[in-house]
Amino acid sequence: MALQLKPGTSWSETYDKAIAAAPEAFDADRVNNYWGGRWHTDGEPRPATSPIDGTEIAGPPMLSRAAAEEAVRAATQEHERWSRLPLAERKQRVSATLDAWEAHRDLLSMMLVWEIGKPWRLATQDVDRAISGVRWYVEEIDRMMDGRVPLEGPVSNIASWNYPMSVLAHAMAVQALAGNAAIAKTPTDGGLACLTLATALAAREGLPFTLVSGGGRELSPALVQSPHISCVSFVGGRDAGAQVATALTDLGKRHILEQEGLNCWGVWEYSDWETLAGQVRKTYDYAKQRCTAYPRFIVQRSLFDQFLAAYLPAVASVRFGHPLAVENPDDPLPELDFGPLINDAKAKELSEQVHDAIVGGGVPLYRGTVDDGRFLPGQDTRAYVAPVAILEPPPSSPLFHAEPFGPVDSIVVVDTEAELLAAMNASNGALVSTLSCDDEATAKRLGRSVRAFKVGINKPRSRGDRDELFGGVGDSWRGAFVGGELLVRAVTQGHSAERLPGNFPNYTLHPE
Repeated sequence: MALQLKPGTSWSETYDKAIAAAPEAFDADRVNNYWGGRWHTDGEPRPATSPIDGTEIAGPPMLSRAAAEEAVRAATQEHERWSRLPLAERKQRVSATLDAWEAHRDLLSMMLVWEIGKPWRLATQDVDRAISGVRWYVEEIDRMMDGRVPLEGPVSNIASWNYPMSVLAHAMAVQALAGNAAIAKTPTDGGLACLTLATALAAREGLPFTLVSGGGRELSPALVQSPHISCVSFVGGRDAGAQVATALTDLGKRHILEQEGLNCWGVWEYSDWETLAGQVRKTYDYAKQRCTAYPRFIVQRSLFDQFLAAYLPAVASVRFGHPLAVENPDDPLPELDFGPLINDAKAKELSEQVHDAIVGGGVPLYRGTVDDGRFLPGQDTRAYVAPVAILEPPPSSPLFHAEPFGPVDSIVVVDTEAELLAAMNASNGALVSTLSCDDEATAKRLGRSVRAFKVGINKPRSRGDRDELFGGVGDSWRGAFVGGELLVRAVTQGHSAERLPGNFPNYTLHPE
Protein backbone atom coordinates (compact mmCIF):
# COMPACT_ATOMS: atom_id res chain seq x y z
CA MET A 1 0.00 0.00 0.00
CA ALA A 2 1.32 3.43 -0.93
CA LEU A 3 2.15 5.75 1.92
CA GLN A 4 0.24 9.01 2.45
CA LEU A 5 0.71 12.16 4.49
CA LYS A 6 -0.90 11.85 7.91
CA PRO A 7 -4.10 13.94 7.76
CA GLY A 8 -3.89 17.20 9.69
CA THR A 9 -0.09 17.37 9.62
CA SER A 10 0.64 19.39 6.47
CA TRP A 11 2.82 22.48 6.70
CA SER A 12 -0.05 24.77 5.68
CA GLU A 13 -2.23 23.38 8.48
CA THR A 14 0.64 23.64 10.95
CA TYR A 15 1.37 27.25 10.00
CA ASP A 16 -2.32 28.17 10.23
CA LYS A 17 -2.33 26.83 13.79
CA ALA A 18 0.71 28.97 14.57
CA ILE A 19 -1.09 32.09 13.28
CA ALA A 20 -4.11 31.22 15.42
CA ALA A 21 -1.94 30.65 18.48
CA ALA A 22 0.18 33.81 18.10
CA PRO A 23 -1.24 36.20 15.48
CA GLU A 24 1.09 38.93 16.73
CA ALA A 25 4.14 36.89 15.66
CA PHE A 26 3.01 35.30 12.39
CA ASP A 27 1.62 36.97 9.28
CA ALA A 28 0.20 35.00 6.40
CA ASP A 29 3.27 35.72 4.28
CA ARG A 30 6.08 36.08 6.85
CA VAL A 31 7.35 35.57 10.39
CA ASN A 32 8.25 38.63 12.45
CA ASN A 33 11.22 39.56 14.62
CA TYR A 34 10.73 40.32 18.31
CA TRP A 35 12.65 43.03 20.10
CA GLY A 36 12.03 46.00 22.35
CA GLY A 37 8.97 44.27 23.79
CA ARG A 38 7.02 44.13 20.51
CA TRP A 39 6.87 42.35 17.17
CA HIS A 40 8.39 44.00 14.10
CA THR A 41 7.73 43.35 10.42
CA ASP A 42 11.34 44.25 9.67
CA GLY A 43 14.00 42.24 7.92
CA GLU A 44 13.84 40.71 4.44
CA PRO A 45 12.30 37.20 4.56
CA ARG A 46 14.61 34.66 2.96
CA PRO A 47 13.02 31.79 0.99
CA ALA A 48 13.11 28.44 2.79
CA THR A 49 12.01 24.90 2.11
CA SER A 50 11.42 21.92 4.36
CA PRO A 51 14.11 19.23 4.21
CA ILE A 52 11.34 16.65 4.38
CA ASP A 53 10.11 17.06 0.81
CA GLY A 54 11.00 20.53 -0.48
CA THR A 55 7.74 22.14 0.66
CA GLU A 56 8.05 25.94 0.86
CA ILE A 57 8.01 27.02 4.52
CA ALA A 58 8.53 30.26 6.43
CA GLY A 59 11.98 31.76 5.94
CA PRO A 60 13.97 33.91 8.37
CA PRO A 61 13.39 37.69 8.19
CA MET A 62 17.02 38.79 7.81
CA LEU A 63 17.88 41.94 9.74
CA SER A 64 20.54 44.47 8.90
CA ARG A 65 23.41 45.20 11.26
CA ALA A 66 21.88 48.55 12.18
CA ALA A 67 18.53 46.98 13.10
CA ALA A 68 20.29 44.32 15.19
CA GLU A 69 22.21 47.01 17.06
CA GLU A 70 18.92 48.78 17.81
CA ALA A 71 17.47 45.48 19.08
CA VAL A 72 20.46 45.00 21.38
CA ARG A 73 20.07 48.50 22.81
CA ALA A 74 16.39 47.79 23.47
CA ALA A 75 17.30 44.48 25.15
CA THR A 76 19.73 46.36 27.38
CA GLN A 77 16.91 48.56 28.63
CA GLU A 78 14.77 45.47 29.23
CA HIS A 79 17.64 43.91 31.12
CA GLU A 80 17.82 46.87 33.52
CA ARG A 81 14.13 46.49 34.33
CA TRP A 82 14.05 42.70 34.50
CA SER A 83 17.19 42.33 36.63
CA ARG A 84 15.53 44.34 39.40
CA LEU A 85 12.49 42.06 39.63
CA PRO A 86 12.37 39.82 42.73
CA LEU A 87 13.37 36.21 42.10
CA ALA A 88 9.91 35.03 43.17
CA GLU A 89 8.29 37.03 40.37
CA ARG A 90 10.82 35.77 37.81
CA LYS A 91 10.04 32.20 38.87
CA GLN A 92 6.32 32.81 38.49
CA ARG A 93 6.68 34.24 34.98
CA VAL A 94 9.05 31.52 33.80
CA SER A 95 6.71 28.86 35.21
CA ALA A 96 3.78 30.42 33.36
CA THR A 97 5.83 30.32 30.16
CA LEU A 98 6.54 26.63 30.67
CA ASP A 99 2.83 25.99 31.17
CA ALA A 100 2.17 27.75 27.85
CA TRP A 101 4.88 25.73 26.09
CA GLU A 102 3.35 22.56 27.49
CA ALA A 103 -0.12 23.56 26.30
CA HIS A 104 1.28 24.05 22.76
CA ARG A 105 3.67 21.10 22.91
CA ASP A 106 2.30 19.25 19.90
CA LEU A 107 2.32 22.36 17.69
CA LEU A 108 5.90 23.23 18.68
CA SER A 109 6.88 19.64 17.92
CA MET A 110 5.17 19.56 14.53
CA MET A 111 7.00 22.72 13.55
CA LEU A 112 10.29 20.98 14.35
CA VAL A 113 9.27 18.04 12.17
CA TRP A 114 8.74 20.31 9.18
CA GLU A 115 11.54 22.78 9.79
CA ILE A 116 14.44 20.47 10.69
CA GLY A 117 13.13 17.03 9.72
CA LYS A 118 13.00 15.44 13.16
CA PRO A 119 10.82 12.34 13.48
CA TRP A 120 7.88 12.87 15.81
CA ARG A 121 9.42 10.99 18.75
CA LEU A 122 12.58 13.09 18.68
CA ALA A 123 10.71 16.36 18.05
CA THR A 124 8.47 15.88 21.08
CA GLN A 125 11.50 14.83 23.10
CA ASP A 126 13.19 18.13 22.24
CA VAL A 127 10.20 20.13 23.47
CA ASP A 128 9.64 17.98 26.56
CA ARG A 129 13.29 18.23 27.62
CA ALA A 130 13.16 22.01 27.38
CA ILE A 131 10.09 22.15 29.61
CA SER A 132 11.19 19.60 32.21
CA GLY A 133 14.74 20.93 32.28
CA VAL A 134 13.70 24.52 33.01
CA ARG A 135 11.15 23.35 35.59
CA TRP A 136 14.03 21.75 37.48
CA TYR A 137 15.89 25.07 37.47
CA VAL A 138 12.78 26.84 38.79
CA GLU A 139 12.78 24.43 41.73
CA GLU A 140 16.51 24.78 42.37
CA ILE A 141 17.16 28.44 41.51
CA ASP A 142 16.88 29.85 45.05
CA ARG A 143 19.98 28.02 46.28
CA MET A 144 21.81 28.62 42.98
CA MET A 145 21.24 32.38 43.23
CA ASP A 146 22.32 32.61 46.86
CA GLY A 147 24.94 35.39 46.98
CA ARG A 148 24.68 36.02 43.25
CA VAL A 149 23.19 38.74 41.06
CA PRO A 150 22.40 39.03 37.32
CA LEU A 151 25.01 40.19 34.85
CA GLU A 152 25.25 43.85 33.93
CA GLY A 153 23.81 43.33 30.46
CA PRO A 154 21.94 40.81 28.26
CA VAL A 155 23.12 37.34 27.31
CA SER A 156 23.48 36.74 23.55
CA ASN A 157 22.68 33.27 22.18
CA ILE A 158 23.78 31.90 18.82
CA ALA A 159 22.98 28.22 18.37
CA SER A 160 22.80 25.58 15.67
CA TRP A 161 19.50 24.41 14.26
CA ASN A 162 19.37 20.86 15.62
CA TYR A 163 17.93 21.47 19.12
CA PRO A 164 15.90 24.70 19.03
CA MET A 165 13.97 23.98 22.21
CA SER A 166 16.09 21.80 24.51
CA VAL A 167 19.26 23.82 23.90
CA LEU A 168 18.38 27.35 22.73
CA ALA A 169 14.95 28.04 24.28
CA HIS A 170 16.03 26.18 27.42
CA ALA A 171 19.12 28.38 27.78
CA MET A 172 17.12 31.58 27.28
CA ALA A 173 14.59 30.60 29.94
CA VAL A 174 17.30 29.79 32.49
CA GLN A 175 19.12 33.04 31.69
CA ALA A 176 15.89 34.97 32.29
CA LEU A 177 15.25 33.03 35.50
CA ALA A 178 18.68 34.15 36.71
CA GLY A 179 17.73 37.77 36.06
CA ASN A 180 19.05 38.47 32.58
CA ALA A 181 17.50 39.60 29.32
CA ALA A 182 18.12 36.92 26.67
CA ILE A 183 18.81 37.64 23.01
CA ALA A 184 18.80 34.87 20.39
CA LYS A 185 19.58 34.74 16.70
CA THR A 186 17.37 32.21 14.95
CA PRO A 187 19.42 29.51 13.20
CA THR A 188 19.29 30.30 9.48
CA ASP A 189 18.96 26.61 8.56
CA GLY A 190 15.83 25.80 10.56
CA GLY A 191 13.73 26.21 13.70
CA LEU A 192 12.45 29.72 12.97
CA ALA A 193 8.71 29.11 13.40
CA CYS A 194 9.13 26.89 16.46
CA LEU A 195 11.33 29.46 18.21
CA THR A 196 9.00 32.28 17.19
CA LEU A 197 6.00 30.57 18.78
CA ALA A 198 8.03 29.76 21.92
CA THR A 199 9.13 33.41 22.12
CA ALA A 200 5.58 34.68 21.60
CA LEU A 201 4.31 32.54 24.47
CA ALA A 202 7.19 33.74 26.68
CA ALA A 203 6.63 37.39 25.74
CA ARG A 204 3.00 37.17 26.82
CA GLU A 205 4.26 36.28 30.31
CA GLY A 206 6.64 39.23 30.30
CA LEU A 207 9.92 37.39 29.77
CA PRO A 208 12.68 39.66 28.42
CA PHE A 209 13.34 37.75 25.21
CA THR A 210 14.68 39.14 21.93
CA LEU A 211 14.49 36.97 18.80
CA VAL A 212 16.06 38.20 15.56
CA SER A 213 17.13 36.63 12.28
CA GLY A 214 20.12 37.40 10.13
CA GLY A 215 23.46 36.22 8.84
CA GLY A 216 26.17 35.54 11.37
CA ARG A 217 28.71 37.82 9.70
CA GLU A 218 26.19 40.67 9.45
CA LEU A 219 24.92 40.43 13.03
CA SER A 220 28.12 39.45 14.85
CA PRO A 221 29.16 43.05 15.64
CA ALA A 222 25.84 43.53 17.45
CA LEU A 223 25.33 40.09 19.01
CA VAL A 224 28.95 39.33 19.93
CA GLN A 225 31.04 42.49 20.05
CA SER A 226 28.54 45.02 21.37
CA PRO A 227 29.64 46.51 24.71
CA HIS A 228 26.04 46.07 25.90
CA ILE A 229 26.36 42.25 25.75
CA SER A 230 27.69 40.69 28.97
CA CYS A 231 27.89 37.05 27.88
CA VAL A 232 27.93 35.17 24.57
CA SER A 233 26.63 31.60 24.35
CA PHE A 234 27.45 29.81 21.09
CA VAL A 235 26.66 26.28 19.91
CA GLY A 236 27.85 25.28 16.44
CA GLY A 237 30.72 24.25 14.21
CA ARG A 238 34.41 24.94 14.74
CA ASP A 239 34.75 27.39 11.86
CA ALA A 240 31.92 29.66 13.05
CA GLY A 241 32.99 29.16 16.65
CA ALA A 242 36.54 30.25 15.83
CA GLN A 243 35.16 33.43 14.27
CA VAL A 244 33.17 34.16 17.42
CA ALA A 245 36.19 33.42 19.59
CA THR A 246 38.31 35.77 17.49
CA ALA A 247 35.69 38.50 17.79
CA LEU A 248 35.75 38.07 21.59
CA THR A 249 39.53 38.42 21.80
CA ASP A 250 40.55 41.08 24.33
CA LEU A 251 36.93 41.99 25.14
CA GLY A 252 37.04 40.26 28.53
CA LYS A 253 33.50 39.06 27.96
CA ARG A 254 32.00 35.92 29.48
CA HIS A 255 31.52 33.22 26.88
CA ILE A 256 30.32 29.64 26.44
CA LEU A 257 31.41 28.28 23.06
CA GLU A 258 30.35 24.69 22.36
CA GLN A 259 31.88 23.43 19.12
CA GLU A 260 31.99 20.18 17.20
CA GLY A 261 34.49 17.43 17.84
CA LEU A 262 34.99 13.93 16.47
CA ASN A 263 33.42 11.76 19.16
CA CYS A 264 34.87 8.24 19.05
CA TRP A 265 33.76 4.84 20.32
CA GLY A 266 36.58 2.43 21.12
CA VAL A 267 36.16 -1.36 21.30
CA TRP A 268 38.94 -3.15 23.20
CA GLU A 269 38.99 -6.60 24.87
CA TYR A 270 35.20 -6.74 24.73
CA SER A 271 32.57 -9.49 24.41
CA ASP A 272 29.03 -8.16 25.11
CA TRP A 273 28.05 -7.85 21.45
CA GLU A 274 24.30 -7.93 22.03
CA THR A 275 24.53 -4.76 24.12
CA LEU A 276 26.78 -3.08 21.58
CA ALA A 277 24.37 -3.88 18.74
CA GLY A 278 21.57 -2.04 20.52
CA GLN A 279 23.85 0.89 21.25
CA VAL A 280 24.95 1.10 17.60
CA ARG A 281 21.32 1.31 16.48
CA LYS A 282 20.69 4.23 18.83
CA THR A 283 23.73 6.15 17.58
CA TYR A 284 21.73 6.75 14.39
CA ASP A 285 19.05 8.81 16.13
CA TYR A 286 18.41 11.98 14.13
CA ALA A 287 20.94 10.83 11.51
CA LYS A 288 23.82 11.63 13.90
CA GLN A 289 23.01 15.35 13.53
CA ARG A 290 23.93 16.22 17.10
CA CYS A 291 27.03 17.33 18.93
CA THR A 292 27.28 14.12 20.97
CA ALA A 293 26.85 11.70 18.06
CA TYR A 294 29.34 8.84 17.59
CA PRO A 295 30.44 8.66 13.93
CA ARG A 296 33.79 6.88 14.47
CA PHE A 297 34.47 3.37 15.82
CA ILE A 298 37.98 2.23 16.75
CA VAL A 299 38.08 -1.58 16.91
CA GLN A 300 40.71 -4.06 18.11
CA ARG A 301 41.75 -6.11 15.07
CA SER A 302 41.34 -9.48 16.80
CA LEU A 303 37.70 -8.58 17.57
CA PHE A 304 36.85 -7.15 14.17
CA ASP A 305 34.89 -10.16 12.89
CA GLN A 306 32.77 -10.25 16.04
CA PHE A 307 32.28 -6.51 15.90
CA LEU A 308 31.02 -6.71 12.32
CA ALA A 309 28.63 -9.54 13.20
CA ALA A 310 26.99 -7.20 15.72
CA TYR A 311 27.42 -3.91 13.87
CA LEU A 312 26.15 -4.70 10.38
CA PRO A 313 22.70 -6.09 11.37
CA ALA A 314 22.25 -3.14 13.72
CA VAL A 315 22.89 -0.64 10.93
CA ALA A 316 20.69 -2.57 8.54
CA SER A 317 17.81 -2.32 11.03
CA VAL A 318 17.85 1.50 11.07
CA ARG A 319 14.58 3.02 9.79
CA PHE A 320 14.49 6.36 8.00
CA GLY A 321 12.20 8.31 5.69
CA HIS A 322 9.39 10.88 5.63
CA PRO A 323 8.49 11.56 9.29
CA LEU A 324 4.78 12.05 8.54
CA ALA A 325 4.14 9.22 6.06
CA VAL A 326 1.59 6.58 7.12
CA GLU A 327 -0.14 3.66 5.45
CA ASN A 328 -3.62 4.50 6.77
CA PRO A 329 -5.06 7.84 7.95
CA ASP A 330 -5.64 6.52 11.49
CA ASP A 331 -2.13 5.09 11.89
CA PRO A 332 0.19 6.73 14.41
CA LEU A 333 3.18 8.60 13.05
CA PRO A 334 6.01 6.21 12.10
CA GLU A 335 8.70 5.20 14.59
CA LEU A 336 11.79 6.29 12.66
CA ASP A 337 15.41 6.67 13.66
CA PHE A 338 15.82 9.66 11.38
CA GLY A 339 14.35 11.67 8.54
CA PRO A 340 16.23 13.95 6.16
CA LEU A 341 19.45 15.86 6.73
CA ILE A 342 18.99 19.57 7.32
CA ASN A 343 18.99 20.34 3.59
CA ASP A 344 19.79 18.84 0.20
CA ALA A 345 23.09 20.75 0.00
CA LYS A 346 24.32 18.96 3.11
CA ALA A 347 23.15 15.61 1.72
CA LYS A 348 25.03 16.27 -1.53
CA GLU A 349 28.18 17.33 0.32
CA LEU A 350 28.16 14.23 2.52
CA SER A 351 27.49 11.90 -0.41
CA GLU A 352 30.46 13.42 -2.23
CA GLN A 353 32.66 12.91 0.83
CA VAL A 354 31.64 9.26 0.96
CA HIS A 355 32.40 8.82 -2.75
CA ASP A 356 35.80 10.51 -2.45
CA ALA A 357 36.73 8.48 0.63
CA ILE A 358 36.01 5.21 -1.18
CA VAL A 359 37.83 6.31 -4.33
CA GLY A 360 40.76 7.24 -2.08
CA GLY A 361 41.00 3.75 -0.62
CA GLY A 362 38.31 3.49 2.05
CA VAL A 363 36.43 0.17 2.09
CA PRO A 364 32.60 0.39 2.03
CA LEU A 365 31.45 -2.05 4.71
CA TYR A 366 27.82 -0.99 4.49
CA ARG A 367 26.09 1.27 2.00
CA GLY A 368 22.32 1.69 2.20
CA THR A 369 20.27 3.40 -0.49
CA VAL A 370 17.49 5.93 -0.32
CA ASP A 371 15.25 3.21 -1.74
CA ASP A 372 15.44 1.58 1.70
CA GLY A 373 13.51 4.49 3.25
CA ARG A 374 9.79 5.14 3.76
CA PHE A 375 8.58 7.82 1.36
CA LEU A 376 5.48 9.22 -0.25
CA PRO A 377 5.02 8.38 -3.93
CA GLY A 378 7.11 10.74 -6.07
CA GLN A 379 8.32 12.90 -3.18
CA ASP A 380 11.54 14.92 -3.26
CA THR A 381 14.21 12.85 -1.45
CA ARG A 382 17.28 14.98 -2.20
CA ALA A 383 17.91 15.76 1.49
CA TYR A 384 18.04 12.09 2.51
CA VAL A 385 21.17 9.97 2.96
CA ALA A 386 21.05 6.28 3.86
CA PRO A 387 23.42 4.82 6.48
CA VAL A 388 27.00 4.25 5.32
CA ALA A 389 30.01 2.67 7.03
CA ILE A 390 33.54 3.02 5.65
CA LEU A 391 36.55 1.07 6.84
CA GLU A 392 39.79 3.08 7.03
CA PRO A 393 38.89 6.27 5.14
CA PRO A 394 42.08 7.89 3.82
CA PRO A 395 43.72 10.57 6.00
CA SER A 396 42.98 13.13 3.30
CA SER A 397 39.23 12.59 3.72
CA PRO A 398 37.17 14.83 6.06
CA LEU A 399 35.60 11.60 7.31
CA PHE A 400 38.97 10.68 8.82
CA HIS A 401 39.28 13.67 11.14
CA ALA A 402 36.02 15.67 11.22
CA GLU A 403 32.44 15.16 12.36
CA PRO A 404 30.26 14.33 9.32
CA PHE A 405 26.97 15.44 10.95
CA GLY A 406 25.13 12.76 9.03
CA PRO A 407 24.51 8.97 9.04
CA VAL A 408 28.05 8.02 8.05
CA ASP A 409 30.41 5.95 10.22
CA SER A 410 34.12 5.55 9.81
CA ILE A 411 35.74 2.44 11.29
CA VAL A 412 39.42 2.09 12.11
CA VAL A 413 41.16 -1.17 13.09
CA VAL A 414 44.04 -1.11 15.58
CA ASP A 415 46.40 -3.59 17.22
CA THR A 416 47.75 -1.81 20.31
CA GLU A 417 46.50 0.43 23.06
CA ALA A 418 48.69 3.22 21.76
CA GLU A 419 47.08 2.95 18.31
CA LEU A 420 43.63 2.88 19.92
CA LEU A 421 44.26 6.10 21.81
CA ALA A 422 45.86 7.84 18.81
CA ALA A 423 42.86 6.96 16.64
CA MET A 424 40.38 8.12 19.30
CA ASN A 425 42.18 11.45 19.55
CA ALA A 426 42.09 12.20 15.82
CA SER A 427 40.60 15.67 16.33
CA ASN A 428 41.93 18.19 18.80
CA GLY A 429 39.46 17.47 21.56
CA ALA A 430 35.91 16.14 21.68
CA LEU A 431 32.81 16.48 23.82
CA VAL A 432 32.22 12.78 24.52
CA SER A 433 33.78 9.38 23.88
CA THR A 434 33.02 5.80 24.89
CA LEU A 435 35.10 2.70 25.53
CA SER A 436 33.53 -0.76 25.33
CA CYS A 437 35.78 -3.02 27.40
CA ASP A 438 35.02 -6.01 29.65
CA ASP A 439 37.52 -4.91 32.29
CA GLU A 440 36.39 -1.65 33.86
CA ALA A 441 39.80 -0.92 35.34
CA THR A 442 41.40 -1.17 31.88
CA ALA A 443 38.69 1.04 30.41
CA LYS A 444 39.19 3.72 33.05
CA ARG A 445 42.95 3.62 32.60
CA LEU A 446 42.60 4.08 28.85
CA GLY A 447 39.89 6.69 29.32
CA ARG A 448 42.27 8.99 31.16
CA SER A 449 44.22 9.40 27.90
CA VAL A 450 41.18 10.08 25.72
CA ARG A 451 40.81 13.77 24.91
CA ALA A 452 37.09 14.06 25.51
CA PHE A 453 35.23 15.87 28.27
CA LYS A 454 33.09 12.84 29.13
CA VAL A 455 34.23 9.26 28.63
CA GLY A 456 31.61 6.53 28.93
CA ILE A 457 32.48 3.00 30.00
CA ASN A 458 30.36 0.46 28.10
CA LYS A 459 27.67 3.11 27.56
CA PRO A 460 27.42 6.33 25.55
CA ARG A 461 27.75 9.72 27.19
CA SER A 462 25.52 12.62 26.27
CA ARG A 463 25.20 16.33 26.83
CA GLY A 464 23.21 15.64 29.98
CA ASP A 465 20.36 17.45 31.68
CA ARG A 466 19.86 19.52 34.78
CA ASP A 467 22.80 19.22 37.19
CA GLU A 468 25.07 17.13 34.96
CA LEU A 469 28.28 18.99 34.17
CA PHE A 470 29.07 19.58 30.51
CA GLY A 471 31.95 21.08 28.61
CA GLY A 472 34.63 20.13 26.13
CA VAL A 473 38.33 19.55 25.63
CA GLY A 474 40.62 21.34 23.19
CA ASP A 475 38.91 22.98 20.24
CA SER A 476 35.53 21.40 21.05
CA TRP A 477 34.85 24.00 23.74
CA ARG A 478 35.97 27.43 24.85
CA GLY A 479 34.87 29.27 27.95
CA ALA A 480 32.72 28.40 30.94
CA PHE A 481 31.44 24.91 31.62
CA VAL A 482 27.69 24.52 32.16
CA GLY A 483 25.15 22.23 33.78
CA GLY A 484 23.10 22.84 36.90
CA GLU A 485 24.65 25.41 39.19
CA LEU A 486 27.49 26.05 36.74
CA LEU A 487 25.03 27.19 34.08
CA VAL A 488 23.58 29.72 36.51
CA ARG A 489 27.07 30.80 37.62
CA ALA A 490 28.04 31.39 33.99
CA VAL A 491 25.26 33.99 33.60
CA THR A 492 25.41 35.60 37.05
CA GLN A 493 28.09 37.20 39.18
CA GLY A 494 29.06 36.83 42.82
CA HIS A 495 29.70 39.67 45.18
CA SER A 496 33.46 39.18 44.81
CA ALA A 497 35.84 38.40 41.97
CA GLU A 498 35.68 34.78 40.81
CA ARG A 499 37.12 32.54 38.13
CA LEU A 500 34.53 30.39 36.40
CA PRO A 501 35.44 26.73 35.88
CA GLY A 502 35.86 26.00 32.21
CA ASN A 503 38.11 25.49 29.25
CA PHE A 504 40.27 28.55 29.76
CA PRO A 505 44.07 28.80 29.43
CA ASN A 506 45.75 27.10 32.41
CA TYR A 507 42.41 26.28 34.01
CA THR A 508 40.38 23.21 33.18
CA LEU A 509 38.05 21.08 35.23
CA HIS A 510 37.44 17.46 34.27
CA PRO A 511 34.09 15.97 35.39
CA GLU A 512 35.46 12.57 36.36
